[in-house]
Amino acid sequence: MKAILFEKYGIPEEVLALKEAPLPILKDNEVLIKIYATTINDYDWSIVRGKPYLYRLMFGLFKPKNPIAGMELSGVVEKIGSKVSKLKVGDAVYGDISQFGFGTFAEYISIHEDAVLIKPEGLSFEIATAIPHASTLALQALRGIAKIKQGQKVIINGAGGGVGTIGLQLAKLNNCEVSGVDSGEKLAMMKSLGYDQVIDYTKVDFTKTGEQYDLILDCKTNKSPFSYLRALKPTGIYVTIGGDLSSLISVLFWSKIFSLFSSKRLRILSLKPNEGLDEIAQLIIQNKISPEIDGPYPLEDTARLIQYFGEGKHKGKIVIKVSG
Repeated sequence: MKAILFEKYGIPEEVLALKEAPLPILKDNEVLIKIYATTINDYDWSIVRGKPYLYRLMFGLFKPKNPIAGMELSGVVEKIGSKVSKLKVGDAVYGDISQFGFGTFAEYISIHEDAVLIKPEGLSFEIATAIPHASTLALQALRGIAKIKQGQKVIINGAGGGVGTIGLQLAKLNNCEVSGVDSGEKLAMMKSLGYDQVIDYTKVDFTKTGEQYDLILDCKTNKSPFSYLRALKPTGIYVTIGGDLSSLISVLFWSKIFSLFSSKRLRILSLKPNEGLDEIAQLIIQNKISPEIDGPYPLEDTARLIQYFGEGKHKGKIVIKVSG
């Protein structure tokens, strides 16, 4: 099979290459999936570079344990292990496989059957691969943690990416007023998607404008916890889904202290992979929301696209068409 391989950490375009690789060995509880489409996520940007260095404790201290990155897929089951009971050959599937492993930048993967769900017929493979990670992050943050309410004033930091563009639409289903923060080149796209206000982070710090929000959804986490508190209403909630590791640690530390004397809350989402995914799929099939797709691109562009992602230039979710 063809796969994007890397044997050392570094700049994506210097360490990643499209090569021939052996088909993965199928275990008893695994399914062999022919991958039709995959995506790029923050994990890929971090794993390929080996940064933050803390990641190397999990993925390989001096070189990657798994030479193939990638954590989202859509595809078709081609073989099943002897103990597989939920899936059969020919099933179209999709999902965020990160709870069980990585390796979607390839034509095939062997993964535990619980890593994927049956793909609804109403979703194309490109759309199906674009939603497992980002959409469930948005759903679990807004509804699971923040308990979003009708008519709230919401702001999304990192608003033009996969989580932000879905988060906007979920908030709009609750008739919220939604502002978005991202780079200047994304503002026109964001406005067209329905943001009520768009902010170029290179020109305006949204935490210093005097505006306060019921809910802050943060995809970047690049400011101090005190800045976020300043931008919250008295009973507001801030939820981060990821970002700078040192900032995340700071939010985790200060959130416990702030809770002792303030009604404002700072929370970090711990994602439950694929939880709520079928609900998101149905909202898309019903034309209530729609993922913003950047692509699809060919597999051989993966190295360039990971760099493109890391520089924050993508609009919505980067999709790579592998086969099909």
